[in-house]
Amino acid sequence: MKRKTVYTLVLIAFVLSFFVTPVGYWSKVALTRMFAPAPEVVDSADRQQITDYDWRLKDANWNYFNFDRSRGKVVLVHFWASWHLPSSAELKDIQELYDEYGQEVDFYIVTNEERAPVEEFLEKNKYSMPITYRIVGAPSPLEIPDPSGTYIIDKSGHVVVKSLKTKDWYNDKVTALFDSLLRE
Repeated sequence: MKRKTVYTLVLIAFVLSFFVTPVGYWSKVALTRMFAPAPEVVDSADRQQITDYDWRLKDANWNYFNFDRSRGKVVLVHFWASWHLPSSAELKDIQELYDEYGQEVDFYIVTNEERAPVEEFLEKNKYSMPITYRIVGAPSPLEIPDPSGTYIIDKSGHVVVKSLKTKDWYNDKVTALFDSLLRE
């Protein structure tokens, strides 16, 4: 075989690996994370305020609770799905934020999936952040996006960050934002 033919076959195998192997999945996750920009903070004048915190959810043990328990706190709400590649790309950063701010910020990592695939995904990726299960059809104080979407809410209920695209969540800009919101 000619050298050019070998290179072509290697390139084809590499491209195919993105579609049919786990290597491709993790490569796509890594590329998504690499090119994700930091989230944009909503200008003070344009921030919407949550007025109704009445939102019924389920915790990891399938017990009901109400979002109202987070009134007056800094909150990060992230909508995700285990099958959604951009969600997978964002969760590593969100886990790092949770590791650093989990005692001070309420984290809602919200999915509408069944428990089994979620628990398998979390165990496989060694995530320890709390997972919240959405009750489909229950009214929500936030627009519920198709996965993924993330909100950061300040203590007075203003939406400081609203992102419906894949972002880099663990960076100096976001940690400075959390530090500022916690000082308020």
